[in-house]
Amino acid sequence: MPSRLRTNLAMVALVTVSLSAGAALAQKPGGTLRAGHFDSPASMSLLEESTLAANRPMMAVFNNLVMYDQHVPQNSTKSIVPDLAAGWSWNEEGTAVTFTLHRGVKWHDGSPFTAADVKCTFDLLLDKAEEKLRINPRKAWYGNLAQVAANGDFEVTFHLKRPQPSFLALLATGWSPIYPCHVSPREMRTHPIGTGPFKFVEFKPNEVIRVIRNPDYWKSGRPYLDAIEWTIVKDPATRLLQFFAGQSDVYFGVSIPQLADVATRIPQAICDVFPVNGSRNLIVNRGGPPFDNPELRRAMSLALDRKAFIGIMNGGRGQPGGAMQPPPEGLWGMPPERLASLPGYGPDVAKSRAEAQSLMQGLGYGPDKRLSVKVAARNVPAWRDPEVILIDQLKHIYIDGELELVDTPQWYPKLLRKDYKVGLNVTESEVDDPDAQFYENYACSSKRNVSGYCNPEVDRLIDQQSMASDVDKRRQLVWQIQQKLIEDDARPDIFYAWGANCRQPYVKGLISMVNSIYNGARFEDLWLDK
Repeated sequence: MPSRLRTNLAMVALVTVSLSAGAALAQKPGGTLRAGHFDSPASMSLLEESTLAANRPMMAVFNNLVMYDQHVPQNSTKSIVPDLAAGWSWNEEGTAVTFTLHRGVKWHDGSPFTAADVKCTFDLLLDKAEEKLRINPRKAWYGNLAQVAANGDFEVTFHLKRPQPSFLALLATGWSPIYPCHVSPREMRTHPIGTGPFKFVEFKPNEVIRVIRNPDYWKSGRPYLDAIEWTIVKDPATRLLQFFAGQSDVYFGVSIPQLADVATRIPQAICDVFPVNGSRNLIVNRGGPPFDNPELRRAMSLALDRKAFIGIMNGGRGQPGGAMQPPPEGLWGMPPERLASLPGYGPDVAKSRAEAQSLMQGLGYGPDKRLSVKVAARNVPAWRDPEVILIDQLKHIYIDGELELVDTPQWYPKLLRKDYKVGLNVTESEVDDPDAQFYENYACSSKRNVSGYCNPEVDRLIDQQSMASDVDKRRQLVWQIQQKLIEDDARPDIFYAWGANCRQPYVKGLISMVNSIYNGARFEDLWLDK
């Protein structure tokens, strides 16, 4: 099967140099990229959404101040490059970063882009603006941001409350677009205006999302494509058949079981196989009985057979992980030997389940007195399929789960309201950096902490790792935090899925990110060789 797992950065750098030196003149402008899209998001507003269903088609509509190099598959602080910012500099204390901005940039409606737009964007995220975001998923990222000051039209300074060396990592993600001051948040949900390589055309829920080339894009000669058309087809088998039939040029998110069909039906297809950075995990609402009992939650954690999930869903690819994506693709994941020593991660699943059964029996449950509960999941295969396995595994400890499927527009509001008891969730790790993951999902004050977990000691450690400038010291703290989250059964991580992006050979310039599916959809360098 023609597949490439891009994890060797030295090789990637060599390939990138080769492409830029020898193939730059071969790039052809024109054409429409056709792609099947897995789901219909609630809106087009990236600042208010948390699903790849919005991120993948809309990242190309916007620019960030900085972004991850779209030619480097492993995101890191070393791969951050300028975007709307021409450059940046830090003060000596590490508490202020100043960006100089590109001049002559225009919004898609012709209005000029200035530093005021940057300030407006972050005033929205900090809830300082008069108009409010309906949902503000990334607010927890910016608890250390005191204010943003515009120094004239083409310079802006971010003032931090304390040093935060990885602050740029948050600004570089696909979830950190700059919004215009003159367009309301409400309008951005239905007709977003950006500065990016593509202009939004239309969104027909459950049908199609269309964007077209921005002829006034401020990066000369980009983009190459005339348009991108995302046809929304929720059934993965139907999307695959459309790819086979030539109705789409690229299939994002091919499952591991589907890869064999691709190799048989379209042997010329190029498939990048990689881990998906969002952890599939067990979420338990701690707010009411009986799940407010820590022994019940521990029993549920001990019931998990992570290797079985990996075998069924990934075809055996990958290793169990904690809150951060496992190495080598993930930069902050725990070493396997340390992980194996923690509750529920040992090789003896039968022993763990026997301990879980004992805990359940101590709570009054057993073969003749079982606990019935609805197990919620978003109604797409990435959630739905592993939930079936989860429900089967919980039966071993006297818990009978009933599948509760929730459509995407209702899923995230449901979690934020904590309107569930038990669920199979995918924690979207927007970027492989601990600040984003920990502050958003585990800090006591975060609204995205959907299980209600709160440990002041963990909050202190999160702040401590955030301030650490020494990478090795920070890594040790990050591992310590992950261990504590596992010991507290905060949000038991089950497995990290693997998948693939498959494309026709004439689709050029597509790079699949190995440690963030949310940061590689600018598509300004994508082109069709036909």
